[in-house]
Amino acid sequence: MNRRPTRRRLACHNPDIYTLMTFADLGLSDKLLKAVSDAGYTEPTSIQAEAIPPVLMMKDIIGIAQTGTGKTASFVLPMIDVLSSGRRRARMPRSLILEPTRELAAQVAENFEKYGANHDLKMALLIGGVQMGDQVKALDEGVDVLIATPGRLMDLFERGKIMLNGCELLVIDEADRMLDMGFIPDIEFICSKLPETRQTMLFSATMPPPIEKLAKKFLSNPKRIETARAASTNKDITAFKVPVKARQKRDTLTWLLRNDLVETAIIFANRKTTVRDLNKSLSKAGFSSGEIHGDMDQSSRLSELERFKSGDINILVASDVAARGLDVKGVSHVFNYDTPWHPDDYVHRIGRTGRAGAKGRAFTLVADEDAEAITNVEKLTGSKINVFGKSDVRVEMKEAPEKGRKPAKEASSETSDESEKPARKPRRKSADQDAKETVRPEEAKRGQKRDAREAPSDEGASEKPKRSQKPHNSDDTDPAKAGEWNGPKPGFLDVGLG
Repeated sequence: MNRRPTRRRLACHNPDIYTLMTFADLGLSDKLLKAVSDAGYTEPTSIQAEAIPPVLMMKDIIGIAQTGTGKTASFVLPMIDVLSSGRRRARMPRSLILEPTRELAAQVAENFEKYGANHDLKMALLIGGVQMGDQVKALDEGVDVLIATPGRLMDLFERGKIMLNGCELLVIDEADRMLDMGFIPDIEFICSKLPETRQTMLFSATMPPPIEKLAKKFLSNPKRIETARAASTNKDITAFKVPVKARQKRDTLTWLLRNDLVETAIIFANRKTTVRDLNKSLSKAGFSSGEIHGDMDQSSRLSELERFKSGDINILVASDVAARGLDVKGVSHVFNYDTPWHPDDYVHRIGRTGRAGAKGRAFTLVADEDAEAITNVEKLTGSKINVFGKSDVRVEMKEAPEKGRKPAKEASSETSDESEKPARKPRRKSADQDAKETVRPEEAKRGQKRDAREAPSDEGASEKPKRSQKPHNSDDTDPAKAGEWNGPKPGFLDVGLG
């Protein structure tokens, strides 16, 4: 949700006449409106304005919306009102929300706690990586809303700890991500155990054919809501691809982090080992960074996310486990250290920035081996990604001085420094040194003869010319003003796509 007004056409169908829409216009209860207002929101986003009324009317929904558009609240808010009447029973949840990852499930749970503050609704969170005991206890007491990942739900169902025949409402969130993670067979099994007369909502950022097939199979005459073309990218995000050699990726990323006015950033890599190595490298380079990937246990992942959200760290290196649904305010940049293997993941990765109307920048480092992957991304999104060039650099890159010449200021300052240095006082000799310097007469004579033999001729008597100093690097320049780049021009600006 954002605080910018959403405009709705009036009944006269005049495209030039609009009126402002608020949450009160959507038919939500007073208790819910108060919770929304307390959270600081008054106007719905486009997906919320279109989805909430039909959900309240108990219609099936297919929602296609870009990430960061307030999709979660578009089903959480009406669900709270729909479930406000009725009673709960042990081990028989009244509604079920399926999420692909633990982080997404935890985020939806936070939304229910925030917006359901004025309602007597019980919620349970079934996710892996934590003990089952507390989850089973919550199910035994009865829950109105069950938020689960498919794996843990299937586990408890097979153990006989949960029954799904009392579920009146089903939400399949991030359906395309479910497809990527191989959860579609589990979802089909779960749907087969639910009552046929139920309300079903399916939300996705993209709609590949398998998801279309799933929707036709399990949704009944759904209302299709598409607030943006499927697989399109957010207009508030300025995206670039940066052609680099594979061995230059780390240096290029470091340069961009230091010089593109980065406030907070998420860096995505395809492999968990790359995530770990990259985080270590950034930490050694002085960046405040953390990491999150699938090999971490749930408590560690949540702890890293909390550090990132609270500002303890401002750079998070992540695998695709964090690519979808994580709503962290103020992420100014997203960096794809690797071009994603699945084109859909590109849309979700860069969607971590530019959320709720804010502006963001996204960079994808493209090595030779990434050429096919970036082409597939551009085919999916239907638009070419601009190549990052000199005109896109945010810091002023000054021209280098001529070779062999020092800047005037630097040369004059060195001269003045030398002239201003006080003459060094002679060090006082110790008694031992005085004793060593006292030479006996016979030793003095031998020394005079040796000096005569070793004395150079007149031609060589002149002092040996000093070795000329190497010319200063051509990139040396005057000290730059604060916030300006004062180093060499980064090599990746001259590298072209092969």
